[in-house]
Amino acid sequence: MNEATGTQERERGASVRIPPPIIPVIGLVVGLALDAIASPFGAGPVGLVRWGGGVAFIAIGMGLLAAAAGLFRKTGQDPKPWEPAPELIIVGIYRYTRNPMYVSFGVLQAGLGLLLGSALPALLVPVSGWVIYLIAIRHEEDYLRGKFGADYEAYLGKVRRWL
Repeated sequence: MNEATGTQERERGASVRIPPPIIPVIGLVVGLALDAIASPFGAGPVGLVRWGGGVAFIAIGMGLLAAAAGLFRKTGQDPKPWEPAPELIIVGIYRYTRNPMYVSFGVLQAGLGLLLGSALPALLVPVSGWVIYLIAIRHEEDYLRGKFGADYEAYLGKVRRWL
């Protein structure tokens, strides 16, 4: 990468081409489809336990997502990874995880699966996380490393990627 390209990327944002929220939706659909075809894990907890677990996961996921999105709004930033980041957000939920939105996607995927009667979407959360890493996180980390240098490296040393 030459200096001109690096500057252009920092002005544009990370080179993420696929919107990351699509991945857990695919994970949910694939899990539900596999469950409908083979049903090895569909029997799981039933009734109020399954419903309560699903609702709890969804509430936690929405809370994480709202906390992260709120910090983007508060700082006037766009959460889309391909938009430029004028500053690092390292407060609030970002003190505990570098990717609270992506964590929330996994929690929501698991919760919706449980609510819809299938454990397979929850079992596919690690796969969704790996795909999000490949299509988004590694590009975001490269972008932030290039833009914020030592400040971002210090943040990497203090806060885990996931939890």
